[in-house]
Amino acid sequence: MADTVSHRIQNDITQNDVMLYMKGTPMFPQCGFSARVIQILTHMGVAFQSANVLEDAELREGVKTFSQWPTIPQLYVKGEFVGGCDIITEMFQDGELETLLKQQGVPVKA
Repeated sequence: MADTVSHRIQNDITQNDVMLYMKGTPMFPQCGFSARVIQILTHMGVAFQSANVLEDAELREGVKTFSQWPTIPQLYVKGEFVGGCDIITEMFQDGELETLLKQQGVPVKA
């Protein structure tokens, strides 16, 4: 069963340049941390896919195991785990997130 979840996660992060595992949906985030990451990505004009871990307990636990990271949201860029809310917020404020996205060929709004 767990193999199916890690396979699904691997597929998600391989097929989507920017993948966010979050609580809720981009339109209706269900935690402040997920909302903040959505706000940052939207502000930057980044196209991304998301998965609502609240709809799937197996995915919720699986994504934590997959990344070795205990909290959600989790952001992946081009298959690489970038971090959770605090890391993304800090990277955004420092301009590192924009640099990373551009280096990875992900379009960012000027």
